[in-house]
Amino acid sequence: MPASPSTARAINDRLALRLLQQEGPLTAGQLKQLTGLSRPTVADLVERLTAAGLVSVVGESGEQRRGPNARVYGIVADRAQLAALDVRTESVSVVVSDLLGAELARASLPIADDTGTGPAVEQAVTLVERTAKEAGAERLHTVGIGAPGLIDPASGELRDSSGLPAWHRRLVAALQERLPARVLVENETNLAALAEQRDGAARDRDTFVLLWLGHGTGAAVVLDGALRRGASGGTGEIGFLPVPGTRTLPSATDCEGGFHSLAGAAAVAALAAEHGLAAESAAHEPHAAALVRAAVVAPGDLGAARFLDTLADRLAIGAASVIAVLDPGCVVLGGEVGQAGGDALATRVEERLRRMSPLPTEVRASTLGGGAVLRGALLTARDGAQDELFAAPGSAGGRDLL
Repeated sequence: MPASPSTARAINDRLALRLLQQEGPLTAGQLKQLTGLSRPTVADLVERLTAAGLVSVVGESGEQRRGPNARVYGIVADRAQLAALDVRTESVSVVVSDLLGAELARASLPIADDTGTGPAVEQAVTLVERTAKEAGAERLHTVGIGAPGLIDPASGELRDSSGLPAWHRRLVAALQERLPARVLVENETNLAALAEQRDGAARDRDTFVLLWLGHGTGAAVVLDGALRRGASGGTGEIGFLPVPGTRTLPSATDCEGGFHSLAGAAAVAALAAEHGLAAESAAHEPHAAALVRAAVVAPGDLGAARFLDTLADRLAIGAASVIAVLDPGCVVLGGEVGQAGGDALATRVEERLRRMSPLPTEVRASTLGGGAVLRGALLTARDGAQDELFAAPGSAGGRDLL
């Protein structure tokens, strides 16, 4: 059946907003050309979007030879302020942005192991409130959170997970109570994959696996452009994958003995020590990342080369298991360690996979590293806010239109 007039208007409005987001400020004539809509229809939608406070005149175009200059329209970026959080075991990072994703303020806070649940939650919430104030955001519209652990696919809430601080789950509830904002929670590795697909190493791929290599290990699976979470939200818990080369088997409550024991930060650091490598640590990343980076920039060092070769052997074991089941065609070595390894490590892993698997697989190094989680959380917050706000002039709604 043909769309009703109100539905057609909403679809046209969202199409115009999407173009303004992707292309930047446009004239009505440019919107007409890009949308294929008639001039009166474009004039009507511009009037509606302006009245709704989503679009405003941001300048004039001097390209016309005759008559007055054409008005240039752009999305009102301060229509809503957003926040994104990267929640780690021992720290919280937050960034506040406008509706288009332009950064307004950023801050980080370490949280010690011996900090109680209540104080840890209060410190994290205060950090968000203070950063929002510094950004001039009196009222946050949407908050995106990236955290380790499982997200319940039915409720969208962070589930209780053994080995993770209790304050993680309490933090989500506290933000919902203290902030007049919509709060969206997603697994950190899934957010990293979203960021790598939008802005990083997987921009040209709609099917790939991100292998997270940071303090811990994990994986995110994107098939045909869609993130796959699994029946319980646990797709990609590769740290629990039983692999050869470990002393024991993982359990339901402990990934020790699984792939984590081969590729987690502590295991990588121990491997580097075996090969006589040392490096100065950086505050913002696992020490393993500094060790891998030092090995990469020392190509003539025999110990460094053997370290990278052995690390590639370990990573290929986990990657080959994933490839045998999913055949993604592309694996991104994500996280701080994956980014530190760069092409030197990615090439080694790809060579080993070529020998281990009949399925052709390209291996790429992350371009976003540990920052991918925060970037993914911001993209999620922006998408959620735009999905709600951009549907305001009409009644069509629906995520498939934006």
